[in-house]
Amino acid sequence: MAAILEVHNLVKKYGDLAAVDDVSFSIEEGEIFSLLGPNGAGKTTTISVLSCLLKPTGGDAIIGGHSVSRASMDVRRIIGVVPQDIALYNMLSARENLMFWGRMYDMDGASLKQRVDEVLEQIGLTDRANAKIETYSGGMKRRVNIGVGLLHKPRIIYMDEPTVGIDPQSRRSILDTVKDLNRQGMTVLYTTHYMEEAQELSDRVGIIDHGKLIALGTQKELTTLVGEHDSLRLHIGEDQDGQVLADALCALPNVLKCSSADHEVVLMAPEAEDVLAPVITRANELGIKIHSVDIQEPNLESVFLHLTGRALRD
Repeated sequence: MAAILEVHNLVKKYGDLAAVDDVSFSIEEGEIFSLLGPNGAGKTTTISVLSCLLKPTGGDAIIGGHSVSRASMDVRRIIGVVPQDIALYNMLSARENLMFWGRMYDMDGASLKQRVDEVLEQIGLTDRANAKIETYSGGMKRRVNIGVGLLHKPRIIYMDEPTVGIDPQSRRSILDTVKDLNRQGMTVLYTTHYMEEAQELSDRVGIIDHGKLIALGTQKELTTLVGEHDSLRLHIGEDQDGQVLADALCALPNVLKCSSADHEVVLMAPEAEDVLAPVITRANELGIKIHSVDIQEPNLESVFLHLTGRALRD
């Protein structure tokens, strides 16, 4: 299948800081491609360049045959953008917001009204179409935000962390919406720092950190990078020193990597059951209480830990 988006050695610098550092990837028509990485990894900056909101410092991106550097207006006609921040007017209804943004796309008349009705149905808000946005839950606002990006029937839609700060039920609704859009033929570029979202949604995943794309592939391809390694997440008390525990556990046989953050220690091992008892023993020797242990088979978090030496944090 042909690529609708091709990123070639993209660079975006702010002074000496490279927010996006020589990033290259492509997205095929009809694919859900996720950029997965922690906050500050460069995901939003990448989206901003691909949306023609920021000019690249180096490299280029070709979207639907058009360069973001040389043909930004042509690019804007074929992309839809769902930003992290809610871009809606609280005193207007969902329908009024969609009508307003539709006019920004040079849509009007009966065709705009028909398209607004179609989008309201797509995002599941037909029954609340005339209620003011200020009465909506965070998840409903996010769905209207998605609707704005769909109004002009883009060939590809960018969704930049669309589930940040919402409740689990609303998150579930948005993930289902993304999958429904993809089943209807929409190509999706999705950014997230939630491993579970990337695993559920993506045909392929690009793992990004400190502005660099450090791995790319299907989930199966990425998890083969870490072999048959399990990960253990140890939950400790707020008054406990996770870094001391992580340093001690790294010295144990068969423990491959460790990291500590936010009262948790995450480690990798070929077999979790082989190291669990020594891990608990060492923690007890240090006087550090482990409240609970989560064991996971190889997944995208394992890949991130393997490649960076630290856990993928929310």
